[in-house]
Amino acid sequence: MDAIECLKTRRSVRSYRKDISIDRSVVEDIVDCGRLAATAINIQPWQFVAVTDQDMLAKIASITDHGKFIADAPCCIAVFCEKVKYYLEDGSAATENILLAAHAHGLGSCWVAGDKKPYCGEISRLLGVPDKYTLVSLIAIGHPESIPSPPKKSLSETLHWERFTGR
Repeated sequence: MDAIECLKTRRSVRSYRKDISIDRSVVEDIVDCGRLAATAINIQPWQFVAVTDQDMLAKIASITDHGKFIADAPCCIAVFCEKVKYYLEDGSAATENILLAAHAHGLGSCWVAGDKKPYCGEISRLLGVPDKYTLVSLIAIGHPESIPSPPKKSLSETLHWERFTGR
């Protein structure tokens, strides 16, 4: 799959096949793509925790408000960043790279919010992450049961040339 196709066809998947796991080497490649994301001043403030243990996935899912489907995913990657000036931008760039890398591997994924959620500290403690890091995102990954196709705004509804023209 080329990069443009990957960007244009990735969707948030919240339903995964339970009969297929993900090879460790694939998870490592996906996280490797995350660590190579753009980062302000090349600080690279991120750390990643890949969770595949079903009991731990269920605990993570039970703590979240909109991530209950994490319990049914074979893998969840938690993205943490040191609280440097641009940690949220850097962590979000790493998260997007992970979403795209998962799609390029034929997997479905879904970004579950982290940074502004009240459960950030609880997830950090559960995963044994030091206090100097904060949760930026949880990413469920697995083989999709189905791929949703929600409507997207058209380019003409979102692109403005030279000046914003209203809407």
